[in-house]
Amino acid sequence: MKSIETLTQEAIALLKALIETPSFSSEEDQTALLIENWFTQNNIPFKRENNNVWAFNNYFDKNKPTLLLNSHHDTVKPNQGYTNDPFEAIVDDGKLYGLGSNDAGGCLVSLLATFVYFYSNENLPYNLVMVASAEEESSGKNGLNSVLKHLPELECAIVGEPTLMQLAVAEKGLLVLDVIIKGTASHAAHNNPDNPIYNAIPVIEWFKNFQFERISEVLGPVKMTVTQLSAGKQHNVVPAECHLVIDIRVNDCYNNKEILETVRQHVNAEINPRSMHLNASSIPVSHGLVQAGIALGRTTYGSPTLSDQSVLSCKSLKLGPGETLRSHSANEFIFINEIEEGIQLYIKILTDFFKQ
Repeated sequence: MKSIETLTQEAIALLKALIETPSFSSEEDQTALLIENWFTQNNIPFKRENNNVWAFNNYFDKNKPTLLLNSHHDTVKPNQGYTNDPFEAIVDDGKLYGLGSNDAGGCLVSLLATFVYFYSNENLPYNLVMVASAEEESSGKNGLNSVLKHLPELECAIVGEPTLMQLAVAEKGLLVLDVIIKGTASHAAHNNPDNPIYNAIPVIEWFKNFQFERISEVLGPVKMTVTQLSAGKQHNVVPAECHLVIDIRVNDCYNNKEILETVRQHVNAEINPRSMHLNASSIPVSHGLVQAGIALGRTTYGSPTLSDQSVLSCKSLKLGPGETLRSHSANEFIFINEIEEGIQLYIKILTDFFKQ
C-alpha cells in the first residue's frame, strides 16, 4: 500500500493536471480521462458514463452498507477579474493557483487519495464507492444524479466541497420559481384597473413577508427572495403579463414539494418551478462520521450553498479542504497544506468511523 505521503504528492500532481485541462460543465471529457488514468495507474477497475467516473473498493461485499465518496471535476468559466492564466497551475507562497483548484479540485484529489488508501483493505465494515462527477456547477442531468441508478443503496456519503475541513452537517436546498402575473393589456393613456405590474405588488409583498413555520436548528428559516422582475416593452403600453423569478433556499425541515404547494396556496399567479430535485440535505450530529470529526476537533455548521448533496437521499456530510469564499473568484487558489491536511483528516475520520 502506498504511504499517505506518496498519495499526497500524487494527488497534488493530479490537481495540477486537472487545472491545466479545461472542464466546464458538460465539457469534462478530458479531465475524465485524467481520472481514468489515475485509477489505471493505481490498478483500480473503474466505470464511466458520460463524464462521470466511479470505482468500488476491491473487497466489495453486498451484505455490507455502502459509503459514497464524491466530488466533482467540472468548473465554472473563469471570472473576468483573473490576472493569472486560469489554466496554468502556479505554485506561489504555499498556494496552488488555477481554475477549479479550490472548487472542487482539492477536495476531489484528496478523496481520490483517500479511496486508494482504503481500496485494498479486506476488513472494512463498509463498502466504499468513489464517484468523480460531472455537471455539478450547472446542476445538469448527466451529473451525480445520473450515476445513482448504477450504485447500491447508500447508507451515507461524504461530499467533497471546500469547508476548511469543518463539518457541514446540513445544506440548504434550492427551488427557483418563474411566476407569471396576468393582467389586461391596454394603452397607457386609458384607465386600467387590471395592470399586471400593479397586480404583482401584493405577490412581491407576500414573498417578502411570508415566514415558513418550521425553523431548522442548523440552517435556520426558509429564505425566499425576489431576484428578477420583467414586464412591458414600451412606455405607452400596459403589458398583459409581469414576470418574477423567486430564489428559495429551503431548510431541512421541508422538501421542495411542500414549499411549492404552500406558495401555490397563497399566490394568485401562474407558478412554474425550474426543477424540484435540489432538496435540502443533512446528517444527524449523532452519526458516527460526524462524531469522528468532532473528536478530531472539527466543528459543525449549516451550509447555505448548494452541492451534489442535493441529489442524494441518504445521510450526507459536506467536508473538504479549501474555503468556500474562494470559489468562483478571480485567481482561485488552494493552499498546498490544506490538501495535505485534508487527506490526513479524511483518512483519520474514516478510520475512526470504521472502528465504531
